[in-house]
Amino acid sequence: MLPVIANDDQHNLHAGPTADVVATNSTSSMSHGKVAARFSFKTILSGASPRDPATLDNEDQSQHYTFFPLALGQILRQYAVTELHLTLNAGNWNYDRWGYPQENGVGTGAELWAWMGEGDIKSVDERWRGLRNALAGLFCASLGSLDELRTTSPEQSFVPEGSLPNWETSHKVRHASLPSEHVCTENLTPFLKLLPCKSQSGIASLLNPHRLFDADWHGMGVHVLWREEEGVELRLTFQAVFDPLRSGSVKKQDWSLQSLFDRNIHRSCPVARTSQVVSTLPTDVAYSISPEPSSIEGNVAIFDVKSLVKPLDIKMEWANSFSYPLQYHPDSVPFSVKRTLRGSSQAWGQLSVVITNYRPSAVHALYLEIMPWLLQFLVHTLEAQVDGTVRDGIISNLTYVAPVPHSRPTTFQVLLTLPPQSTVHLTMDVTKAFLRYTEHPPDAQRGWDLPPAIFTPLELGMNNSAAALVKEGRIYTSALLVDLATPDFSMPYNVIIFTCSVIAFIFGNVFNLLTRRFVVVRLEDKKS
Repeated sequence: MLPVIANDDQHNLHAGPTADVVATNSTSSMSHGKVAARFSFKTILSGASPRDPATLDNEDQSQHYTFFPLALGQILRQYAVTELHLTLNAGNWNYDRWGYPQENGVGTGAELWAWMGEGDIKSVDERWRGLRNALAGLFCASLGSLDELRTTSPEQSFVPEGSLPNWETSHKVRHASLPSEHVCTENLTPFLKLLPCKSQSGIASLLNPHRLFDADWHGMGVHVLWREEEGVELRLTFQAVFDPLRSGSVKKQDWSLQSLFDRNIHRSCPVARTSQVVSTLPTDVAYSISPEPSSIEGNVAIFDVKSLVKPLDIKMEWANSFSYPLQYHPDSVPFSVKRTLRGSSQAWGQLSVVITNYRPSAVHALYLEIMPWLLQFLVHTLEAQVDGTVRDGIISNLTYVAPVPHSRPTTFQVLLTLPPQSTVHLTMDVTKAFLRYTEHPPDAQRGWDLPPAIFTPLELGMNNSAAALVKEGRIYTSALLVDLATPDFSMPYNVIIFTCSVIAFIFGNVFNLLTRRFVVVRLEDKKS
């Protein structure tokens, strides 16, 4: 059962481009009792187009900003960005239990990728550097750390979601991730400032940070793309997974706006043309939902926020208590992935990836690994086993870009053919770099965070050509933690303390000898 809350806000301007604002909040009850909530605020600037990088040395055309946020619009124009995707997530999305998310970008930490046209005035890499620094200041995040050590160009895994202008120059993609960066309140505050109604009205008023950041998983995203028939589209998203069974005294998966967000909808956004709440109704259990839906289409209940009585608090209750299922297997996910880094050595290790295909037909997927240079792959040791037996034909179209120490990360991509209803086990040996003592982070003993691997299910063309079409959303594995050879940082501390103690002892005695005045005191015997 997937209850969905949606609010469509649209408004037409009388002068300049037309801005359509669409806000959507989705709340989904899962089979294991959790509730997935999704907020999506979409603004379409009709008639607008991305800036051509060939015009960067000329004065930009005047832009009319009404509902489209000025702060973000100026960044897009300054660096001539055609398509932009930024996500900040905390936690690991559990595909085996939760299925596909409504927003694909659920990789742990920060992920930024953008399509930009090539230009002679400023190169793509130069504008990429300015883009990530500008977004770091806008969203109060450490996006400036997404430097050349983490930047790659995986064009097959990150295809444009919108259209690319037909310019004289081609477009290039830049991608970088930072698994140690998580979303928090200081990122949500500038996020809310980009909304037309901020958090004062509409479904944005449900964005209560105390409840959002208490969820089992949460993340936010900023997506900008260009549609040739419509214009520039901005989509601001926030997702979270709640557990109503954790706080409820009765073991039932009942939920409401008040119980999830500790808030109700008191008024709709003033610039909204339509505002709706959509809830998918369960089909195999007894339930009740209130208030009465405005309409029902199939198994979907639609609530018109503008016409319903305020404050609006939608509730769904189940007749029976909740019981956890014995097995979890969502039908929406074609396969499950488990990725680990084996070995206790600080110089060697083995990357292990176990992929289980649940479907009765073969599945094709792109497997992408982007690793910092401190972890290097030994590609000649790559081996694929199917149900414990080594088999050929599983791996094809291998692409490998070797790392450059202190300069470039590792890029490893292969096309996998997963046999039906089978388990594929991939193994590959890796080496771990020996870092200078100045290159270690402050918490060196904790280890280094490695970004998640990315699997993209594909629908191949003729003859299994590389010109494949993306069939379903991307699947992100969990992030890894690697233990590198770390110096004993306590020894310099001990030496400093010992040296300072000796210096203090010597200095104190010498200072006393030099500054004290010694006087001979004669004591005469007292006569009785």
